[in-house]
Amino acid sequence: MYTYLKDNKYYRILNILYDEKRVDSRTVYVGHHPPPGTESFLPQHFRNNRIVSSKYTYWNFIPKNLFEQFRRIANFYFLIIFLVQVIVDTPTSPVTSGLPLFFVIIVTAIKQGYEDWLRHKADNSVNRSPVYVVVEGNVVRTQSEKIQVGDVVRVKEDETFPCDLILLSSSRDDGLCYVTTASLDGESSQKTYFAVRDTIAFRTDMEIDSLNATIECEQPQPDLYKFEFACFSIKLKFNHLCVFTFSSLGPGNLLLRGATLKNTDQIYGVAIYTGMETKMALNYQGKSQKRSVVEKSINVFLIVYLCLLISKSVIGTILKYIWQNAPTNDEAWYNPKRAKDKEGNMVPLKIFTDFLSYMVLFNFIIPVSMYVTVEMQKFFGSYFITWDKDMYDDQLGEGALVNTSDLNEELGQVSYVFTDKTGTLTENNMEFIECCIDGFKYKYPTIDACVVDGLPTNDGTFSRPYGRAEKEREEIFFHALCLCHTVQVKEEDSVDGVVKQQCTYIASSPDEVALIEGSYWYQCLHVLNFDPVRRRMSVIVQASSGKILLFCKGADSSIFPRVKDGKQDEIKLHVEQNALTGLRTLCVAYKELTQDEYDHINAQLHEAKMALKDRDEKLAQVYDDIESNLHIIGATAVEDSLQELAAETIEALHSAGMHVWVLTGDKMETAMATCYACSLFHRNMKLLQLTTKHIEEYEARKEDKLHELLLEMHKAVVQDKKCSYPNSLRSWSGIQEYGLIIDGAALSLIMKPSQDGSSSNYEDLFLQICQRCTAVLCCRMAPLQKAQIVKLVKNTKENPVTLAIGDGANDVSMILEAHVGIGLKGKEGCQAARNSDYAIPKFKHLRKLLLVHGHLYYIRIAHLVQYFFYKNLCFILPQFLFQFICGFSQQPLYDAAYLICYNICFTSLPILAYSLLEQHINMEALKKEPSLYRNIANNAMLQWKPFLYWTFLGLFNGLVFFFGTYFLCNNSILENSGQVFGNWTFGTVVYTALVFTVNLKLALDTRCWTWINHFVLWGSLGFFVIFSFIWGSIIWPFLMHQRMYSVFIKMSASPPACLTIMLLIVVSLVPDIVVKIIRKPVRREKLQVGD
Repeated sequence: MYTYLKDNKYYRILNILYDEKRVDSRTVYVGHHPPPGTESFLPQHFRNNRIVSSKYTYWNFIPKNLFEQFRRIANFYFLIIFLVQVIVDTPTSPVTSGLPLFFVIIVTAIKQGYEDWLRHKADNSVNRSPVYVVVEGNVVRTQSEKIQVGDVVRVKEDETFPCDLILLSSSRDDGLCYVTTASLDGESSQKTYFAVRDTIAFRTDMEIDSLNATIECEQPQPDLYKFEFACFSIKLKFNHLCVFTFSSLGPGNLLLRGATLKNTDQIYGVAIYTGMETKMALNYQGKSQKRSVVEKSINVFLIVYLCLLISKSVIGTILKYIWQNAPTNDEAWYNPKRAKDKEGNMVPLKIFTDFLSYMVLFNFIIPVSMYVTVEMQKFFGSYFITWDKDMYDDQLGEGALVNTSDLNEELGQVSYVFTDKTGTLTENNMEFIECCIDGFKYKYPTIDACVVDGLPTNDGTFSRPYGRAEKEREEIFFHALCLCHTVQVKEEDSVDGVVKQQCTYIASSPDEVALIEGSYWYQCLHVLNFDPVRRRMSVIVQASSGKILLFCKGADSSIFPRVKDGKQDEIKLHVEQNALTGLRTLCVAYKELTQDEYDHINAQLHEAKMALKDRDEKLAQVYDDIESNLHIIGATAVEDSLQELAAETIEALHSAGMHVWVLTGDKMETAMATCYACSLFHRNMKLLQLTTKHIEEYEARKEDKLHELLLEMHKAVVQDKKCSYPNSLRSWSGIQEYGLIIDGAALSLIMKPSQDGSSSNYEDLFLQICQRCTAVLCCRMAPLQKAQIVKLVKNTKENPVTLAIGDGANDVSMILEAHVGIGLKGKEGCQAARNSDYAIPKFKHLRKLLLVHGHLYYIRIAHLVQYFFYKNLCFILPQFLFQFICGFSQQPLYDAAYLICYNICFTSLPILAYSLLEQHINMEALKKEPSLYRNIANNAMLQWKPFLYWTFLGLFNGLVFFFGTYFLCNNSILENSGQVFGNWTFGTVVYTALVFTVNLKLALDTRCWTWINHFVLWGSLGFFVIFSFIWGSIIWPFLMHQRMYSVFIKMSASPPACLTIMLLIVVSLVPDIVVKIIRKPVRREKLQVGD
């Protein structure tokens, strides 16, 4: 019999947790063994471990896909038209609108179904992968999807964790394991995780199965780095006594699904979050849908054409009743009124049905097939970016990646470029250059910079007198560098006493590996990990002599406020000098702790780590108290070289009319040096500074000083008429250019809401200043502030298209906020690339992505949109005019087969090929002449002026087709049989001229001919002719009326009809030919497309 120590304080805590059912927490029994006294509780039901990334299932694909497709306005409109044709007696068959709609729906459904089938395959591959679970003391192989919360899972080296696990034990004696999380956050460096203190010794299957432990933790949430309100209790047996021990859990104990075990033979972990409740699955949530300016223009144009359709239908209905109101006129003999239609109470219904009939008759003015063509153009067009060899990086072995094809044309409309600095403009390849110890600078010796005692070096610094005190300070400085890190040592492997592999070092920061040689004689007591808020890290170590030291390193803005003595002024001067030359700096400080001070610190840290609520805030407060009253030792300087062609790329973006802003977390001096190096700033530019340094002097009235500075800058930049506009070409004349520098603290003051509403006024002044500045540098920026800057500019009344580019996890927020997000495949992992719309290897590739691909895709899709509206207007206008000569009887001009095939078969493929392959300007010319990008700025090709030009061109062609045929093919024109032309022949002549004209117009617009263009263009015309011959030469048994029998054959054999068609084609193309002749191309040689 065992006695339970119910007076134990941990047991009391557990009783509280068990008795109080918390909705914000879950209780997990390790190995499904509940502790005594909890059997009466109902077991919690958790999700299984099945991952579902697919959208559809076999049973809901049809209804769900149809629902999603009919949410699109054009599809829903054609569905209504189809239903009207089915219900109401309309002039055209329901097939005419139903078949094109069916084609669009089927093509889209096949595409989406195929993509979802691939997701199903990927899900099944993951869900059915083998895993090993401890069951009754034995390891049993099962499938991943069958893991339940509470199962104990065994994972071996290089295997991926199948769910979120709490680490119970490791094959290492210290209970540590090493993990890579590249698939989660893109960081390829190895991280250290810790087993629960009380279960480190449980290493065999039987020992693990004998565990009687409980975990109380928070409900699933997506933050990868947050794991609060978690505690672990275990029943241990000592001398026939059962003792419950209690310990807290944190992110260092949680192994995330998707991460991979490294440099550890095996681990045991208990599943606490499974399936769609794992942090990886919760981070699957899609990015907000981004809509391009082209899509918005399409919606506006659709509204215009919908109004035009309604107007035509209303006019047709009114004119029909005016015409029938004449005594001699009535409903057409082939469409007689029914007796009940003449009754007064049926007149409103008849008018409404007539209106619907006209809507059906003219419905093809809305181009439903345009959506399919646009989708296909974007889908196939994205591969041209991926296949571009100029955007391939040999060092990375990767090229560009398109994560979304919906924004290809948006690349040609960018007005603002927001770029990170480190790893984006620079290589993020740190090289140690120099250090400063106790106010003296140390550099690598060179031939021309020899240090002689007491004499100045060539850089103006003096060598220092060297004695015992100086040696001690040098030693403690390098001890700090060697000890203040997170490097771990991988134990050497041996077989029969023979070493197979030398020991290696593992660190979360690669540059720390080179600084560990001096750490052998010290014991690490505590590590105060780095975080972006504190901007520093610390370690507490004990030397072999028993002395306890705290070493701290971090940004100068984080270290200097915490220093009480040392040569601060000298070290700060060196830091600023290094920053001005573009070097990245790091300050180092330390303090010695007595045993009593350490005991107090140790108790504070233990209490904060054991906290179940607000643990992070309490740890931050303890860290803040510990890292105080430091002694400054020195500083380091490393060089981060500029990326290849970064300066040339920024110059090209400026020449293209884009505003370039640099958003960085670095200090101002370092960022300024980089901006000068990459040509963002230049010597003739006047720099305006809006930083804390200029405001902090006025502590009592910071807002007043901020307002004063903003007004001064506004007067100088905005009100000065001599100030150049940033979207104009750079001029080295007397026009003054301005650059603005702002730091995070000043931005917070600008964005800070105030009771009197003055903050909005600050934002307006700030934006007006920025918009008139040629370049803007935002330094000391937090990730959230980067997104705030992008959002502030994006939401201005001009609605500029914004682009954000970065390479690190701290850039994700602004990448998601911008209209277009670009991620670099840098050394900080792939998180930016994963969350971006496009991923490129280097910053220099942005030039071709925007100036070439963006330019071409915008031109192509803008032409596609205008062309679709144009050719459908040409198609429907003769139908409308035909009502004037048929007594408004709603008689269709074209045969039903022609109505169906016009957009699907005869005119769609040529414009699709054009929108994929057209190059109106040579690609090399676009790259070399960035100013050409300005010609398409502000959605130039989809403004009202070009839209009205295409509309009037469609009206002109429609009038030519109808009245040309009407006057040239009247009743005096006979067929070879002596019969006059009928209405179907009349419609076929119009239709033939129409099909040839809209395709030949596209041929006139094409400047880059390929075999594909020739094949689809002439193939479409040939297919039309062949189809018409076949359609008119056979008596089709499924047709009630053989209206088109021999019509096309007789028309083709009639010289007047053929001459009429040719004349109509020529007259219709005259405006295009004249425009091309009288329009003198600028730089004609640049417009020639290479073979």
